[in-house]
Amino acid sequence: MKIRRLSAAVAAAASGALLFSACTSPAGGDDPAEGESTTTEAAGEVTCKPDLGDIETADGEIKMSIEDEFLSYNGLTPEAYSVYNSAVVDQLFGNFYYFGTDGTICPDENYGTYEAISEDPLQVQYTLNDEATWSDGTPVTYADYALDWAARAVTADGKVSVDGTEKPLFNHIDGLTLGDYVPEGPQADAWDAKTFTYDYERVYADWRIHAYPPLPAHVVAEQAGVSTEELVTAIEELDLPVLKKAAKFWGEGWLGQPGEVPDPAIAPVTGPYDFKADGWKSGDYITLEANSEYWGTPAATKELTFRFIGADQQIQALANGDLDVIQPSGPTVDTTTQLEQLGDAVNVDTNQNLTWEHLDFNFNSGVFSDSLEAREAFAYCVPRQKIVDDLIKPIAPEAVVMNAREVFPFQESYDDLVAESYDGRYDEVDLEAAKEKFEAAGLEEGEKVRIGYAAPNPRRAAEVEAIKSSCDQVGFDIVDSAAPDFFDKALPNGDYEVALFAWAGSGQIASGENIYSTPGTQNYGGYSDEVVDEAWQTLASSVDEEVHASQLPIIEKQLWDTLFGIPLFSHPGVIASSSSLQNVYNSAAQTGVLWNAEQWVRAN
Repeated sequence: MKIRRLSAAVAAAASGALLFSACTSPAGGDDPAEGESTTTEAAGEVTCKPDLGDIETADGEIKMSIEDEFLSYNGLTPEAYSVYNSAVVDQLFGNFYYFGTDGTICPDENYGTYEAISEDPLQVQYTLNDEATWSDGTPVTYADYALDWAARAVTADGKVSVDGTEKPLFNHIDGLTLGDYVPEGPQADAWDAKTFTYDYERVYADWRIHAYPPLPAHVVAEQAGVSTEELVTAIEELDLPVLKKAAKFWGEGWLGQPGEVPDPAIAPVTGPYDFKADGWKSGDYITLEANSEYWGTPAATKELTFRFIGADQQIQALANGDLDVIQPSGPTVDTTTQLEQLGDAVNVDTNQNLTWEHLDFNFNSGVFSDSLEAREAFAYCVPRQKIVDDLIKPIAPEAVVMNAREVFPFQESYDDLVAESYDGRYDEVDLEAAKEKFEAAGLEEGEKVRIGYAAPNPRRAAEVEAIKSSCDQVGFDIVDSAAPDFFDKALPNGDYEVALFAWAGSGQIASGENIYSTPGTQNYGGYSDEVVDEAWQTLASSVDEEVHASQLPIIEKQLWDTLFGIPLFSHPGVIASSSSLQNVYNSAAQTGVLWNAEQWVRAN
C-alpha cells in the first residue's frame, strides 16, 4: 500500500475563513498565475489540475463510490444540494474556476476567463470561450448567466432583493444573495454575447467565485413558452408572469423518478461528461459517459460510474474490483487497517480535510429551541475529547477537538481566533455543571433528545453511543435517530433535537453567512442572532483581510455564547484507489477526490 500525505506546506497554505458544503470552503494562499498548474514538490501533489497535453478518451470504465442516491440534474435546490449529488453534477457542468487540492481557486481557461476591471466600484468582466457550447450545440452565453442571476436575485413579487430576507421566486440554495450585491444583473451588449460584467453595488468578499455554473437558459425559455431572447428581456424587465413560468420549471422541471436518466432535450451539459442513456439503476449506480460535444480537453476515460455504496461496504468492494476509487465518510481505525491489508493493490492518500463534524441544535422546536440552559446542559456532557481520542486520533494522531467553525486547527490563525472567542468551558465533560443547567432549564429526568444523522455511518453511531453514555447520566435520554433519508426528510423538516453531520469546505470566505445568518438557506435549525447577522454583513461586504479578521472573533464568540451548536473535529481525509489508475489525487476541498475525475485513466 502506497501512502501519500498532504504536506504541511500545502495544509498551511489553506489559511483563512471557510465556505461550507453546502455552499462552503477556505481563503487559500497565493493563487497560481492564470493557467498555471502548481505543484508541491516535496509531497509530489498537484494543487491545480496538471496539463495532460493532447489526449484521446480511452475506452473503459472507472467506478467510484458515493453513499447516497443521485437526486437531480439541477443540484442547486436545497432539496438536491448535497455532497453526493454534487459529485455527479460537477462532472456535467463547466465553470470559470474550480477548487484545487488545498482550496486554492484555480482558473479554468477551457471555459473562459474573468478579471476585476474596476476596483471602486467593483466591476468584474467575464469572457466565455468562443467554443463553449451546451451538448445540444447551443452556445453558452450571457443568457445563461442572466438566468442564473434571476434565480439568485428576484423575489416572489417580481422585484430585485434588497437584503436577502425577502421570499425568493426561485428555489435556489443560495437564496437571494447575488441580487443583494449585483442589483442590476449581469450587463452585456446582446442576449447571446460571450462577454458580460457584474457591476457590484457593494463589494462581496467572495467575488472570485460568484459566478456559478449556469443551467441552460434556452431550455428554460422553451419550457416557459418564450424564446431565449424573450426570456432575457423578461429578466431584464422583471416580467413576473414569464419569470414565474421559468422559476416553476427551474425548480421542478428537472425532477424525475429514480432510475430515469434525464431527457437530453432538457438536460444538456457543458462539462467533460454527460449522462449515459439507460445508465441509471436506482439504488445501485449511475453511469456518465464522455461528452462527445465537449470543446475542451476530453475526459481521459470513456465511462465514469458512481455506485451507491455505504461506507461500511466500500473497502470490500474495492478489494473485489467492484470499485476503483473510494472516499469513505467517517473513516475508522478499521478503515485504515483493512486498507493496509490490501497491500500494493491500492494506493491510499490521507490529508487534513476542510470538512468538519458538528452537532447542531434545532431552534425551530423542541427542548433546545428556546432554552440556553438546556443547550448548555447538553454541551457540558458531550464527551468531545473522548470522541476525538477514541475515533479520530488512531487515524490522524495530530487531531484535536475543534473549537472554531470558520478556521481549522491546522491553519495559522486558528489559535488566535479561539483565544479571542472561546474560554474552553466545554472542552472536558463536567457532569455537575451539566446537572445544574439541566435543573435550571426545568427539565425532567428522561428528557428525550433525538440525534439525527445519515445512516449507515459506523463512526457517527459510535459518536452517539459515547454521547449517550455521558449525557444519560445528567437526565437526558439520548436516542440514536439515524436514517438513510435524514438529509431529505428529517433535517429540512426539523424532525430532530440535535443534527449530527459535517460541512465540507473549499476555498471561500463568506459562505458561513448562509449557515449562521437569519435568512441563510442552509440555516436548517432556524438560528437567529442580530450580532451574528451584523458581523456577517460587515465581513461579506469587504475584501479587506483585516475586516475579515476583526469580524470572525465576534461571530465565533456569539455562536459559542448562544450555543448555535457544538463543533467536534476536523475530518481526517482518506481515499483509496486501485494501483492501476493514474492521476488520482486527494483534495482537502469539498469536491474531495473527484476534483479532477475527468483526468483519471487506467494505466496500460
